[in-house]
Amino acid sequence: MTQIKLYLMRAVHDWAVDNQFTPQVLVDATAYGVKVPMNYVQDGRIVLNIHPSAAKQLEFSEDALRFSARFGAQSQRVEIPHAAVLAIYARENSQGITFPELPAGDPQTPGPEDKPPGKGPSLRVVK
Repeated sequence: MTQIKLYLMRAVHDWAVDNQFTPQVLVDATAYGVKVPMNYVQDGRIVLNIHPSAAKQLEFSEDALRFSARFGAQSQRVEIPHAAVLAIYARENSQGITFPELPAGDPQTPGPEDKPPGKGPSLRVVK
């Protein structure tokens, strides 16, 4: 099942672009799987412009937000797992949506494939 967070992020992005605003995301740069230019991170967070003029090949995939952007005149690929997105909003008026932060010490939100191995179903013969 697709997470609702993906749809909310797409909606705020589309709303901002449709209204000539600049959509931005606030990211927990310390979260598991985040690939951002670390020299731009402050206090473990980074704000990124995801307007189509700044973020090339923007992709809202089922597991992460991905795009290419220029940082210091160099193009870099950015990857942000949904769990690391703390907010998405318009720069001009700060309207958007915030999301809960990961608990301290929790590097990621576990997905179905990250469940600890447990005892699976078993069968036995009953006579």
